[in-house]
Amino acid sequence: MELEFECSNVNKWKEALASYEACVESLNKPNLISLDDYYRKELPSLIHQRNPNPHINTTELSKLVRWKLTRGKWRPRLLDFVSSLDDSSVKSASEKAFKSLPDLTKAVSELTVLKGVGPATASAVLAAYAPDVAPFMSDEAMGAALGHSKDYSLKQYLLFADKLQAKAKELVSEENSFTPSDVERALWSSAIGLKLKASKSNQDSEIKTTKNSKRKRKH
Repeated sequence: MELEFECSNVNKWKEALASYEACVESLNKPNLISLDDYYRKELPSLIHQRNPNPHINTTELSKLVRWKLTRGKWRPRLLDFVSSLDDSSVKSASEKAFKSLPDLTKAVSELTVLKGVGPATASAVLAAYAPDVAPFMSDEAMGAALGHSKDYSLKQYLLFADKLQAKAKELVSEENSFTPSDVERALWSSAIGLKLKASKSNQDSEIKTTKNSKRKRKH
């Protein structure tokens, strides 16, 4: 199902969001299901347990980056940078970032001092702690909201976050709760669903072509 960013039909958004876990499974990527569970369920709980000084450590950041790269494009060099970060630096930067919210400019800037952490990775860290404020900057959601997904600057993230926050407010009601992170997941699910459908369609047509050519050889 294609979901346009301008769509105001709440049921379509709910349908796209409900398909998220099935889309994650359909990608058939090693460890993605367990990494996604960790990122969406376990990590947020761990961070909040550390109140009043919430933070993450290097191991958690490395696992988050592994999730980000597995769900998106694999870049092993990025994982190497993050895995070699000093634990105290990661704790300090993440604690300052979480305390800076809802100021996204300051929060992202506190995290991007870490080597290997750009605005997109910073957004994933912030979204794990505050999904109601900071959506993850995925290629698919960027493409849907801004029309492109090539600029990973802080300026672009702020535009992106602003649009997803506004969309979440538009979709929320007494019956429906929607966060900017829900909006991101719905857009991601829609884009991945379309890619998978197109891929299956191509495979089916290739099988059909192969069968037809075999029949012709028999004649």
